[in-house]
Amino acid sequence: MGLKARSGTYIRFLAYLLVIVLINLAGVTLFVRVDLTGEGIYSISEASKRMVSTLSEPLTINVFFTKNLPAPHNNTERYLHDLLEEYSVYANQYFNYRFYDVSPEEGDISKEARENQELARNYGIYPVQIRAIQKDEVTFQRAYMGLVLIHGDLIDRIPTITSTEGLEYKLTSTIQKLHNKISALLSLPEKITIKLFLSSSLKIVAPYMQLGDLSRLPGKIEGIVERVSAKNYGKLEFQYLDPSTDISLEEVLPRYNLLSLKWPELSGGKVPAGKGVIGLVMEYGDKVREIPLIRVTRVPFIGTHYELVNMSKMEDIINENIETLIEINEDLGYLADHGTLKLSGGLPSDTVRKRDTLSTFQNLTSQGYTIKHVKLKDSAIPDSINCLVVARPTEQFSDYELLQIDQFLMRGKHLALFLDSFQELVPKDQLSITSRGVQYVPIKTGIEKLLEHYGIGIRRSYVLDEHCYRQTLSTRLGGGERPIYFVPVIQNEFINKDVGFMKNIKGLITMKISPLEIYPERIRENGLKAHQLFASSERSWEMSGRINLNPLFMRPPKEEEKLKSFPLAYILEGEFPSYFAGKPLPEKKSENEEPTKEGEEQGSDEKTGVDLSKIESSGKIITKGKPGKLFLIASSELLKDNMLDEGGKSPNAMFILNMLDYLNNRKGIAELRSKEQRFNPLIEVKGRTKAFVKSFNIVGLPILVILFGLMVWFFRHSRKKRIQMMFQK
Repeated sequence: MGLKARSGTYIRFLAYLLVIVLINLAGVTLFVRVDLTGEGIYSISEASKRMVSTLSEPLTINVFFTKNLPAPHNNTERYLHDLLEEYSVYANQYFNYRFYDVSPEEGDISKEARENQELARNYGIYPVQIRAIQKDEVTFQRAYMGLVLIHGDLIDRIPTITSTEGLEYKLTSTIQKLHNKISALLSLPEKITIKLFLSSSLKIVAPYMQLGDLSRLPGKIEGIVERVSAKNYGKLEFQYLDPSTDISLEEVLPRYNLLSLKWPELSGGKVPAGKGVIGLVMEYGDKVREIPLIRVTRVPFIGTHYELVNMSKMEDIINENIETLIEINEDLGYLADHGTLKLSGGLPSDTVRKRDTLSTFQNLTSQGYTIKHVKLKDSAIPDSINCLVVARPTEQFSDYELLQIDQFLMRGKHLALFLDSFQELVPKDQLSITSRGVQYVPIKTGIEKLLEHYGIGIRRSYVLDEHCYRQTLSTRLGGGERPIYFVPVIQNEFINKDVGFMKNIKGLITMKISPLEIYPERIRENGLKAHQLFASSERSWEMSGRINLNPLFMRPPKEEEKLKSFPLAYILEGEFPSYFAGKPLPEKKSENEEPTKEGEEQGSDEKTGVDLSKIESSGKIITKGKPGKLFLIASSELLKDNMLDEGGKSPNAMFILNMLDYLNNRKGIAELRSKEQRFNPLIEVKGRTKAFVKSFNIVGLPILVILFGLMVWFFRHSRKKRIQMMFQK
């Protein structure tokens, strides 16, 4: 019996040992992590998982990090280990990473460490000096804390990693940039088709329209496509389609927005009546980009003018649209005329211009986008741009320029409008400032017409709020704080968390902002969706009419009914209807040119004598747009240098960058950026609630402890009595 008992004990011990070994093996091979943080700070986001799981070329991350660093840098190394390990769990076979052993420069180091240091320097990773506290002494140590990413023949680096904050965003955005450059085209399962629709019937009327090169157009475009395809891994395919000879194309043409022309007999019968279609279409999957080959404009005193696109720019146009089709476009348009704010200011002494500059905004957006200046007075908005930023225009837009903005939105592109209701006119001399003060003149540019047609408007007033920035006064002025009511602080409860990129934004600060108003019936008729992003508090009111923003003369209204919450930012989404649908094509006027009076238009070409006004054209205006987005806020102050931090970590900077990413169809990146937002304000409660919580902590908790102790004593005493009674029986 004793032998059997001992053998059973040994068997159980071996079984337990085997189970422990198997559990450890499973723990090594299986990666499981439970992130209990509210925003998932310690687990990678869906955007990161998607990025590393779709790699089509080898990606290697070489990390050069000195070991045994003092706190907090040792935690940074540990976090980087865990982060890359989690990347590898969700990545495909092309992902690889390695930590190189680099010792401090001081002291005796091994040959391997010296070679790794040399390798780090070749990659542009150099040691940095950090501070350490050892034995109550402050010492300084040189350490390597960087990594390099190698993707194909491209190399990028993060030379210094001193904090875990935003590290996942930096890694994922860098991987995305490399992946977009080299892998996007290689991973395409099919070719991008470039279709030239050109009716042969147009070649007859082309000389009378000053389009003599139209007959040679197919050969030119085919040659351009061949050159571009050779530079893009042979991923382009050219097709020449003639609707005049191919009847089956009549069913295909309605899918595209192409220029269609129709004319009667011209030049005494030399040109027979006919019709034709012309346009270039780039197509990949369900994504389509139409490139107009003829620009149609109405010129005063001359009439309708037709101009063929410049073939020298066609290669660039095709390249830009390739990036848009396969969604690696990173261009961001910025309107640079009509009195908009300048991205870079004047001289340091020019305080007025410096106050209105957007240098910080430019630096932050340049990290993820290439800013392209758009001047509507000179040319149309490039088709390669997905989003156009318009910041505080002060000059009137012509109908032709408004048409460019309207049609940009109709093409499924996106607008970010930062419009001011008033323009500040500051007197030049001090005497005028004292006597008259700053004047606030309403701004009317014409964009209001478009917005009202879409279903949204801006009120001619400023929002003042009791929940505002409070200025600390100097002792010379009596000390204390002074509320600046025209600088509302947006509270967490008035931020719409249903919109993905706003989820982790818990507070904002605005300045000189006007309220917005939605026209529900117009929104419903247009089939759009309106998302309110944030609003002022319920203790806010409007200032309209005579504007005076001097804090000494501002007081909250005594009437409670004047205090309410005002919507301050909206995003409209959907298929926008064109403001110019059913209206004549606006004329393109040059500067210092008088408008054409009714009945004065000359439609006859001087060289040919053909009346071009008889040529009817359609497809010039898109009446119903593709799905697009429009962001509107009635304040440009959010873009200025005094409202954004250079590191892009503040809630304001996060909001602006996230909004631009959302408009550029980079929703995952927007949510990833703000995942580690550190601004977590406490929920404001009323005075009674504060008093109750304070009293409960002082008195209530000790009473609960006493009651719990009495309850335990009671149960123990009852149990003791039950046992005594059992033995007495």
